Amino acid sequence: MGFNQAQKRAVTHGAGPCQVLAGPGSGKTLTIVNRIRYLIEECHIRPEEILVVTFTRFAAAEMKERLCGLMGRREIPVTAGTFHGIYYGILKWAYRFGPQNILSEEEKYQLLRPIVGRQELEPSDEEDFLRDIAEEIGRVKNNRMDISEFVSSKCGAETFRDIYREYEKERKALRKIDFDDMLVVCYELFASRPDVLAMWQKRFLYILVDEFQDINRVQYDVLRMLALPENNLFVVGDDDQAIYGFRGADPEIMFRFGKDYPGAEQILLDVNYRSTSNIVSNSLKVIGNNLKRFDKKIETVRDKGDFLHVQELKDPNEEAQYVADVIEKQVESGVPAEDMAVLFRIHTDARPVAEELIRRKMPFQMREYLPNLYDHFIAKDIQAYFRLATGQISRGDLLRVMNRPKRYIGRDSLSGGAASFEEIRNFYCDKDWMLDRIDQFEWDVKMLARMAPYAAIQYVRKRIGYDDFLKDYAYTNKIERSALNEVLAEIEEAARPYAAIEEWFTHIGEYTEALKKKDRAKETYREGVRLMTLHAAKGLEFDTVLLIGANEGRMPYKKAVSEKAEEEERRLFYVGMTRAKNVLKICYVKEKNGKETAPSRFVDELLDED
Repeated sequence: MGFNQAQKRAVTHGAGPCQVLAGPGSGKTLTIVNRIRYLIEECHIRPEEILVVTFTRFAAAEMKERLCGLMGRREIPVTAGTFHGIYYGILKWAYRFGPQNILSEEEKYQLLRPIVGRQELEPSDEEDFLRDIAEEIGRVKNNRMDISEFVSSKCGAETFRDIYREYEKERKALRKIDFDDMLVVCYELFASRPDVLAMWQKRFLYILVDEFQDINRVQYDVLRMLALPENNLFVVGDDDQAIYGFRGADPEIMFRFGKDYPGAEQILLDVNYRSTSNIVSNSLKVIGNNLKRFDKKIETVRDKGDFLHVQELKDPNEEAQYVADVIEKQVESGVPAEDMAVLFRIHTDARPVAEELIRRKMPFQMREYLPNLYDHFIAKDIQAYFRLATGQISRGDLLRVMNRPKRYIGRDSLSGGAASFEEIRNFYCDKDWMLDRIDQFEWDVKMLARMAPYAAIQYVRKRIGYDDFLKDYAYTNKIERSALNEVLAEIEEAARPYAAIEEWFTHIGEYTEALKKKDRAKETYREGVRLMTLHAAKGLEFDTVLLIGANEGRMPYKKAVSEKAEEEERRLFYVGMTRAKNVLKICYVKEKNGKETAPSRFVDELLDED
């Protein structure tokens, strides 16, 4: 394959620093691999003197495989790996580090759990909170921040500092480093041992970095040290695809590169070979609203193709039906299901689509774990009420819901034989006021048997008083009430298509079993349309992309309140759009969980005629 002018400039760049801005579908990997070949064959650089840094082991392996194929060799001793892998290799050499010196993720949480427990915090979800704290500890290390100045967004500033210091003390007592320490310790090694640094500088005379927009401060600092004194640093990235700020990536580094290396050449790979002209122009229309970006004019070699389609739908159930209809039509027209993707902001957004595909027996695959809505305690409460309504009266179900809402029925009222309302009545036979409550409980349960699931859930919520129970539960357990209400409303909406309780139970069973099968077969199951978050889709491409849930509160996500966060959300939307080669459909709903919702501001930007 021949190169376009920009690719040729990048491939044949000589010595010194160079920044390549590589948009979606612009032949980024092709350019990097051919530059390595050029350095070896034309510039006579020894392969051992070339270092290629990627962000995943898969990307590093693919790079080496393509290089070997290009040069017709079985093995080429270029060093290619992730930041962590390469820096760990340096530490192994310097300190004789081995696996026994690395704190695993499991061990990290074993350390953090009791430390957090001693702070007398009461998070709504302990595991989520621990993950958030671990993430913030990583951010402090990766950006070489002063802990005394860091302000946590998850707990009080002093509380976080106490957790951080205690965690570091216990980690050091174990004589171990965690994943993030690999970068920090490597920086400290080079800063304190110029002789060691000089040795590695002579080893790697040419450094190439892929996905440069995802770099963090300590990774960059070590790279700059390694690249001295020649500064043969060739970095490739796209500021418009910087979507990992929440992991500590700092897209500002892309803009600093030109200041740190004033003589650096900057090259724009300005041709998109992946997508049709309509997809390219519309995606640029959205990303052009970001203020902090390199200005780019991107061309495409492809024709206009299908018009971008924006679809308004009533609710997530109708959206799921629409998505399944489009997939069926595309398959009929000859597009393989595996070359289609349904993209969404957070993994729970996939539930309506997954349910619809399972209902239609259409295969799909998911990279991320999808929690089962029907495993939530609220769903289990509703199911317990419904089983009682259909005459399946068990001790477990009675115990589960007899005080949801509060009826003041004691557990010891069911200590006898077969569980029944009559047994409870016998226990309270001398208390008329309790008998009235039990009679009402039984009457309400019998009423549910006559209703469709959607109406029955509304009855449980309003007439029986389950909403009041959730209000008290949220207050007692210090949980955000809106989060519980959202789960209940989603269960209610999911039940809408079913005419009878038994039909709903059948669906729950099939859906639950299908999810279990998908989890078990995650590594080997590769059939069907791909369901994935926008983050997981980065770097991939598909014939057809359906981007769902393009509503305010989801895109941008409701927690992205700052201008900086909004710009990252817009980049995420842009990444989703640019995964499509031929067909791109963007969907939003008018209502969700019984509430009106607005289309995303990014959709408005697409539809803006200016």
